[in-house]
Amino acid sequence: MQRQAIDLLVHGASELATPLGQGARSGTDMDEVQVLDQGAVAVHQGYILACGSEADLRAAFEPTECFDAEGGTLLPGFVDAHTHPVFAGTREAEFEQRLAGARYTEIAAAGGGILSTVKGVRSASREELLALLLTRLDRFLMLGTTTIEAKSGYGLTPEDEIKSLEVLRDAADVHALDIVPTFLGAHAIPDEHKGQKARYVEVVLQEMLPLVAESNLAEYCDVFVEEHTFDLEDARRISRKAQELGLGVRLHVDQLSPLGGAQLAAELGAASADHLEWVDGQGMAAMAEAGVAPVLCPLVPLFLGESKEAPGRALIDAGLAPVLSTDFNPGSCYLQSLPEVASWGALRYGFQAAEGLTAITLNAAASLGRGASLGSLEAGKQADICVTDLPSHRHLAYELGRSPVRAVIKAGRVVFHRNSRIL
Repeated sequence: MQRQAIDLLVHGASELATPLGQGARSGTDMDEVQVLDQGAVAVHQGYILACGSEADLRAAFEPTECFDAEGGTLLPGFVDAHTHPVFAGTREAEFEQRLAGARYTEIAAAGGGILSTVKGVRSASREELLALLLTRLDRFLMLGTTTIEAKSGYGLTPEDEIKSLEVLRDAADVHALDIVPTFLGAHAIPDEHKGQKARYVEVVLQEMLPLVAESNLAEYCDVFVEEHTFDLEDARRISRKAQELGLGVRLHVDQLSPLGGAQLAAELGAASADHLEWVDGQGMAAMAEAGVAPVLCPLVPLFLGESKEAPGRALIDAGLAPVLSTDFNPGSCYLQSLPEVASWGALRYGFQAAEGLTAITLNAAASLGRGASLGSLEAGKQADICVTDLPSHRHLAYELGRSPVRAVIKAGRVVFHRNSRIL
């Protein structure tokens, strides 16, 4: 039988491990992943033609190129569903303030926190922000992440929010990483509107959102719902306006205080409710009924010195489909490694190996509306493959403190190799 010509065969693996399907896996289904001993992947024109045993794929296909996994484990490219990567300047001084006992809200009230990063973004040119972002995207890629959700939110004027979203667009045009852009103009109340929250909300509603929608620069709108930022009614108004303009909704909720943000996310039919350290049983039930994805950021409480953590295991037991993310940003989690997040998901939430893998691949992709094309290794999906040096997928969370990523294949092309960096 004549073998079919293909572009690439990824072979030489100890195993291939992946969740399956086009939608999020919830509850007990999160623990179901397909594991193929000595699995291989046939790739053509950027997409997966087949996954199976190396022997079977070699018999069926004639590859133009082969990539040797050298005994490692093949995983889907990781998907980070919550990041804030457009910023200038870092906040290590605040990190040390928290080590000395200062609270996040205290630092924010004193003019630090998000507003300190706003100053950096406003003073930086688009070219400067783009250069910084591209370096960060390289780091994501080297750590196995092939798709990110990326928020604005450090400009807080119509001009600077558009500038941030344009930087994300420009980066997506030239970098291998896929970027799903989110508008987060309701991130904090800027200094020029201090004490005038209602006035700033009107700016978001009447100026920012129409500009964002008209320019087609974002897929989602997010709101930081907290006692010191925007309340439930603010978030409701902003989210409804975003939906009218064709944007999806994501929400920062129940992170630092129990405001009932999870219920609001369910009411709005939001794509995700993020953080959820203070979510209660009613909030979990509402999200489950509405199909809202809980996006958890397990290293944020540690980074902030907060004792309250999201109830990760309870969310699975309630039939939800949790996602694990970095929340990469300069203030509350300066981290880009999803393998590290998977470890903390295991240690803090009790996620099993398969659950953690699902949470940083298929569930994350589905929360971004990308479940049909990303998040798993199976025929018909984009060939985003993380080639690790791990003997099995169970080592992903088990090994701490180093990157296990040997190479990254994005849309069928090797874009990172440990021996040659970004290609």
